[in-house]
Amino acid sequence: MSKPRTDGWAALRRFAVPALALAVVTTLPLAPTGDPSAGAERWTALDPVSVSYHQPLGRPAKGNFLSYNDFHGAIDPPTGSGAAVNGTPAGGVEYLATWLRKLRAEATAEGRRSTTVGAGDLIGATPLVSAAFHDEPTIELMDEIGLEISSVGNHEFDEGVEELLRINRGGCHPVDGCQDGDGFAGARFSYLAANTVSRRTGLPILPPVDIRIVDGVPVGFVGLTLEGTPGIVNPAGISSVRFTDEIEAANLWGGLLRLAGVKAQVLLLHEGGTQSGGPSECTNFSGPLVPIVAGLRPEFGLVVSGHTHRAYSCSLPNSSGTPTVVTSAGTNGQLITDIDYSLDRRTGRFSEITARNVIVENGVRNADGTWQQTTPGNFVRNPALVDPRAKALADKYRNAVAPIANRVVGTISADIVRDNQPNQESPLGDVIADAQLAWTASTGAQLALMNPGGIRASLTYAASTGGEAPGQITYGEAFTVQPFNNLVVTQTFTGAQLKDVLEQQFVGFNGQTSQRVLQVSAGFSYSYDTSLPAGGRVSALTLGGTPVDPAASYRVTTNDFLANGGDGFTLLTGGTDRTTAPGFDVDALVAYLGAGAPVTPGPANRITRLG
Repeated sequence: MSKPRTDGWAALRRFAVPALALAVVTTLPLAPTGDPSAGAERWTALDPVSVSYHQPLGRPAKGNFLSYNDFHGAIDPPTGSGAAVNGTPAGGVEYLATWLRKLRAEATAEGRRSTTVGAGDLIGATPLVSAAFHDEPTIELMDEIGLEISSVGNHEFDEGVEELLRINRGGCHPVDGCQDGDGFAGARFSYLAANTVSRRTGLPILPPVDIRIVDGVPVGFVGLTLEGTPGIVNPAGISSVRFTDEIEAANLWGGLLRLAGVKAQVLLLHEGGTQSGGPSECTNFSGPLVPIVAGLRPEFGLVVSGHTHRAYSCSLPNSSGTPTVVTSAGTNGQLITDIDYSLDRRTGRFSEITARNVIVENGVRNADGTWQQTTPGNFVRNPALVDPRAKALADKYRNAVAPIANRVVGTISADIVRDNQPNQESPLGDVIADAQLAWTASTGAQLALMNPGGIRASLTYAASTGGEAPGQITYGEAFTVQPFNNLVVTQTFTGAQLKDVLEQQFVGFNGQTSQRVLQVSAGFSYSYDTSLPAGGRVSALTLGGTPVDPAASYRVTTNDFLANGGDGFTLLTGGTDRTTAPGFDVDALVAYLGAGAPVTPGPANRITRLG
């Protein structure tokens, strides 16, 4: 199926001088600006950050951005401990659509042109309702709810570069086809990837920039993912591209926008920071975003960020020392950042920016102001807040996936949580490693290692919305834990190589830049002490109670993300006699959960932390 979209990047490729080509992008059609019938009532919002640059001469141009990030295919409202933001039940795509429509109408009533933007990870690490269809449902829903521009994030590359390009342009999946029977048109919004560069052409694989005209004044957008993307996605899928420095890429394309006369610029960046205050605060802000903003050209008055799943609205100094507003809407579509701004018509620059996070409320209040719940943590949803068009599209996929998602695959005896203990081991990490060892034992596997970042949710004993009994686990719940469809790989390592792999869990050894403690299967144990020098932190490796022999060979199972060097574990690429088990990692977990007696939480005592 074709899609009505102007490809500004195709035009950009045809010109020898990029600055001239950027002017072509200004011909992109403007998107609708909201539903005036929704009214102008202010909904639940948090205190804003506000920056005033200067008083414009004459009447300013006024605009509005609505932004979110790290949606991760969260079509259904989050449940359990993540169901609420500041105690308010929030999220779900049909509620997100309502809030966006409401806030657009509010902006229109104030004379502001509204643009809806994102900062990556719209897809990838998604629930089964989206992942079962290669995240086509999420893309269709992003189009439905009015997203206009987004950067890519690291999870856009979970299935590789070619799959991302298909998601962008449309067309049926090369293996599974169009499973819903009605084709796939691709993204009508602009996916930007300024620092994802083809090794063959030297050009970004997707448009690097977009431009929108706001009351006669151009506003430019540059979209980036984090430079560290190769370390957190499967290397096999991204061998055709390289990821360049965020500051260099932003300033390169920002400079070209400036040459084209675009002096008000927005960076959509899938990298972020953390802070210790409320969702619209900026308390003790830190993280990679701070030095990135410090290196940006002053034209970047706003950075819409993501990746850390933290919510904030801040003001950080850029390269000129002037403030840049920095925002994030957390994750899973539970917040929208509502950003009002003014532009000086004479200079073309931002004159004022105000940002606040708005909660995507979805619940029903009792008379005393508390939220109605059927059981603790299970909130009653408010049908008056449902967008019918978004719900109809979401229901199409919910109904299609329900027989698969609701199938009971096994039982557990109690909650099995992914939360790390002080030794950085988790009960669920133990269970997943045990499952992968059992899955590959017939091929000689002796131990299994699992990356903690691949464990996306806990297994809960209580019944979920699938109708199963307490303790029963559905396929949908298992898939939510392991949604990446990684392969399960077994390789041979010497004991010395195995120790070096474990040393690479810690910063400073063989290029590792962050601590990532792998989860281990039963029968294998070791100790570590982070106070010791890099390369000498791991000790007392035993397998089945016998010390690991540095010269002996051992069969080690991991997922293929790790085996290909993911999460910085480059030493795991050095194994020999590599074999791949049938099915995916989630199949190993499902088989383990259904093998017999209810599965109990892992002991989380296989790793000993000495310091």
